[in-house]
Amino acid sequence: MNLNRDNMKKAMGLILFTVLLFVGLQNTKLVGEALRYVLGLLAPFLIGGCLAFILNVPMRFFEKNLFTGTKATKNKKLLKMKRVCSIILTLIVVFGVVVIVLFMVLPELYNSITAIGTELAAARARVPEWLDQISTAVPAFEKEILSLKESWLEIDWKEVGAMVVQFLQNGSFLSDTFNFATSVLNGVTNALIGLVFAIYILMQKETLGRQFRRLFYSFFPERRVDRFLEICGLTSSSFNSFLSGQCLEAFILGMMFFVAMSIFKIPYALMIAVVIGVTALIPIFGAFIGCVVGAMLIFILSPMKALWFLVLFLVLQQVEGNFIYPRVVGSSVGLPSIWVLSAVTLGASVAGIIGMLFAIPVFSVLYTLLRETVRARVKERAIDADKIK
Repeated sequence: MNLNRDNMKKAMGLILFTVLLFVGLQNTKLVGEALRYVLGLLAPFLIGGCLAFILNVPMRFFEKNLFTGTKATKNKKLLKMKRVCSIILTLIVVFGVVVIVLFMVLPELYNSITAIGTELAAARARVPEWLDQISTAVPAFEKEILSLKESWLEIDWKEVGAMVVQFLQNGSFLSDTFNFATSVLNGVTNALIGLVFAIYILMQKETLGRQFRRLFYSFFPERRVDRFLEICGLTSSSFNSFLSGQCLEAFILGMMFFVAMSIFKIPYALMIAVVIGVTALIPIFGAFIGCVVGAMLIFILSPMKALWFLVLFLVLQQVEGNFIYPRVVGSSVGLPSIWVLSAVTLGASVAGIIGMLFAIPVFSVLYTLLRETVRARVKERAIDADKIK
């Protein structure tokens, strides 16, 4: 290798990277704390960027359908008014949906908590009756059930109440509660700052785009920047399609549960349908969270109806997972059904809920890039089409 100026720069950069990597591996705790500190400082801006990306989807819809006349496309004041009105309408729609969901869930949740309190007060007398019924229906386990009944009757409920009060008065519990409240307050503050930052991004997104393109083209090769911007455009399109499809799928699933639970007269139909619809925004597995909440609420009132609810959930989940989700979400991002399931499974194993949310659009981008590369290489190598079929 010739030791010219460019090669010397590459060698020095490689040596510096190696040294920094070695020092980082030797001080992983310090590096982790530094990263957490930096992420804490950047949290409002990262949240703002994510909110801007999400809010841009409905905002573009309003922009395309507002002020569509020729005057609006030429008049700068009307163009600016168009952007402002689109952002305002987007915020109204988003906050309106949140408020409607809360007003639908909170009254039902209050009634549920009241009913649960009433049922728990009577559960002490009902549990022995249930155990007697079970022992009559299943005589093979009569001794075990009678032993369980005796253990239940021997419970000192005053002592249990005293233990609960002592636990709540424990200093660690109070400190944990305070830390949780502090983290929630910090999260709300970061979200509000991020929302303001997102509005600024949406107002000036074209200007920011030009500035970043100018920055990239001034420091990196033109061919690489062209390819990078192409991938960014593909990623944006994939995420927008995924977000739209996921919201549509969650709405369909929630309506299915509301109609089915109303037909079979299962309690808490509206609240559970809303909860399942909201949790279904988490791909494929999110509805199971709503299922657990719903089953627990229904079980307090009627164990048999809770069992029927689980059966109904399994049936609707199979319909949704095999027919609705792959076609609504998979078709919107251009990803085959088998790869949708693979993406969600792999994303969940790598990064939990966040991984599940981002796995499908990321897989869609990788699938599209790989498909283009494979087709180009097959064409370049002049492979017979009959061999590929």
